[in-house]
Amino acid sequence: MDRSARAFWLGSPGRGEIRDVDLPAPGEGEVLVRALFSGVSRGTETLVFRGGVPESQHAAMRAPFQEGDFPGPVKYGYLSVGVVEEGPAELVGRTVFCLYPHQTRYVVPASAVTPVPDTVPASRAVLAGTVETAVNALWDAAPLLGDRIAVVGAGMVGASVAALLARYPAARVQLVDADPARAEIARALGVDFALPGDAAGDLDLVVHASATEAGLARSLELLAPEGTVVELSWYGDRRVSLPLGEAFHSRRLVVRSSQVGTVSPARASRRTYADRLALALDLLADEAFDALITGECAFHELPETMGALASGETTALCHLVRYDTEDTPNRPEPV
Repeated sequence: MDRSARAFWLGSPGRGEIRDVDLPAPGEGEVLVRALFSGVSRGTETLVFRGGVPESQHAAMRAPFQEGDFPGPVKYGYLSVGVVEEGPAELVGRTVFCLYPHQTRYVVPASAVTPVPDTVPASRAVLAGTVETAVNALWDAAPLLGDRIAVVGAGMVGASVAALLARYPAARVQLVDADPARAEIARALGVDFALPGDAAGDLDLVVHASATEAGLARSLELLAPEGTVVELSWYGDRRVSLPLGEAFHSRRLVVRSSQVGTVSPARASRRTYADRLALALDLLADEAFDALITGECAFHELPETMGALASGETTALCHLVRYDTEDTPNRPEPV
């Protein structure tokens, strides 16, 4: 059987390329996956593409199946959906999600793939990693019945958080973004929308995901006394200033970080990484999440597309990468 594959690499900051790969035969307990779709996690991956990962964070920022090192050459990514072509009988032919970079075929341990429920289309399943981040954030935030909540920043992560918060009973949820076009996203997710200057205040909880200094400052302004900002943004090598004078202390405000690299302490004793990812995939049965996929390209177009995403020439929440027959030479039929 042909073992060739093609992978997207960041050759150097700002320059992507497609490289040929020779795959090993899957061994005991391994699977060969043929990619159907992958997703570009725009905030993190464009930061990597620009070479913006600080040296102090090189180890923390490694993706599970990353090859190479920051700032490059590096093969990076973690939102892949494909079909198992070889491996344990119970997985062959199944559509699975894997935290793998953009590559046409790959061999990984069977434990590294999670079957996609039949209720979730393969193209939507690329959002699993992002929804998993949102699940972890809400475990950290622990919103209560009837809370007044804002999500500041309507990117992939912020929109995913808002989609989950829309399910909370009696909660008032507002998605806040500087781009008025994001109102359409909020409408599809079933939450209110506001520009930063028009956002409702006196809030119990703000989830911040805009990755901007102004967004974080506005999040603090929106809180009621003793309210909490849960910070999801990743700033890379940028320094961020906060207005911690004025009424920050007298109002007893809280800024709390949340990061998907560990299971939230609120659930760490009772949930595994696999449990969290499986929950995220189950939640993706909701077709409202389709609103988060706002761009698409073929795999062979990814070097140019990533450059356009990094420069802002192309805007998207989740950019879907499609793997066509021409992207996978001599594609075998599933066994």
